[in-house]
Amino acid sequence: MKIDLTETTSSKINQALVSARRAIGTPAIGMVLTLVIVTDEENAYDALKSAGDASREHPSRIIAVIKRVSRSPRARRDARLDAEVRVGSDAGTGETVVLRLHGELANHAQSVVLPLLLPDAPVVVWWPEDAPADAAKDPLGALAQRRITDGYSAERPLDELAVRAATYSPGDTDLSWTRITPWRSMLAAALDQQPAQVIGVTVEGESDNPSCELLAMWLADRLAVPVERTYSDGPGLTAVRMETKNGVIVLDRADGSLATLSMQGQPDRAVALKRRDTAELLAEELRRLDPDNTYESAVKFGVEKLHTGGEVKAAAAEKPAEGEQKAPAAKKAPAKKAAAK
Repeated sequence: MKIDLTETTSSKINQALVSARRAIGTPAIGMVLTLVIVTDEENAYDALKSAGDASREHPSRIIAVIKRVSRSPRARRDARLDAEVRVGSDAGTGETVVLRLHGELANHAQSVVLPLLLPDAPVVVWWPEDAPADAAKDPLGALAQRRITDGYSAERPLDELAVRAATYSPGDTDLSWTRITPWRSMLAAALDQQPAQVIGVTVEGESDNPSCELLAMWLADRLAVPVERTYSDGPGLTAVRMETKNGVIVLDRADGSLATLSMQGQPDRAVALKRRDTAELLAEELRRLDPDNTYESAVKFGVEKLHTGGEVKAAAAEKPAEGEQKAPAAKKAPAKKAAAK
């Protein structure tokens, strides 16, 4: 069921939600959280679809905040709120409210969202793109227990890591970190099977993929060994090589779907390691509402070491093709590998 409201208020939207639930015969819907999506018209469809798919695991009230750009001075003075209410089969397993904020109202989105939050339920804010530099101090981010950004969608994905480290607050996370969960699990399991001291690590992947950098940071933080960052054509992460005193452990994924785990003294094994879609990543992040201390430690450690030439070192990438962007110089040694301390 869909209800369109023009030039409305938060109070009228709440009344529409109650009326819609009664109309479809479900006066009470069990929802576990409120998910606020801050996006634009271009990305709203994909973001709402991903959130709707994730709501099958986490029934929630989804509030999409779309700030409409006003081009003329008169339009900027005209504060107006339009809304679309979706309940039932049109809203997954919860409720969806799409808010379009016009004029000056776009600068006060928190005043519109606050009355629509579920009482006594956690709040999660997700920026699919164009996240604020300090998510916790953003007016909408301040309402949430968890704040989800996506460094991969930034114009300069690797530089975004430094911003996330500098402005980190408990409850912050990034989908670039979520993407490497299967890699972290597989590498930890491999070391459990072959316990040995790791003396060096190489992480291979795309040059502008923050997930590759985060995995290198996490390994350097946890293992306290030099980590070399090398580049490939992708897709995403392609290989991790761990040198141990008992031999080499290699996790190689060349096609973005199926990986091969190679260990000394054991036959090679095929491992399902497909690249997950946004709905799966979002569902994983919604499973936990407490601060992710491991992410905090990795992103802060990595950014510091990458900028000071510490334990994490970057190998010089091959000369890119004409028109192809090089990896930022701050993230790698320009002519030779940075020596590990």
